[in-house]
Amino acid sequence: MPHHVTPQLMFDGNAEQAIRFYVSLFEEAEIVRLERYGPGEPGSEGSVKQAEFTLAGRRYTCIDSPVKHDFTFTPSISLFVECESAGEFERLREQLGADGETLMPPDDYGFSTRFTWLSDRFGVSWQLNLA
Repeated sequence: MPHHVTPQLMFDGNAEQAIRFYVSLFEEAEIVRLERYGPGEPGSEGSVKQAEFTLAGRRYTCIDSPVKHDFTFTPSISLFVECESAGEFERLREQLGADGETLMPPDDYGFSTRFTWLSDRFGVSWQLNLA
């Protein structure tokens, strides 16, 4: 049986808001499954127990952690997006960067004529590259 490796994103109460935002940004994107915590379960009622979604045909899973941690997302792991046009690059940069943080401003860094690295408002890190 083949193994499947799927990125798992752990949020602290805003998983559904994040995945609905991400799915709105990409073609071939959808929420495949969304399971919420119910009464008496370990997580806050209504928060995401387990969700599966796709972005540009790639599968991701996520949760709202019922356990509070002293860590969150780090730029060491990021989602890399090859943008096919300058318009797509700018649209994603503006939308993902809104209320987030720019780690590397859009520029020609030698390895790419147009590249930026940012963290979105949920703390997830994205690298955008104009292909």
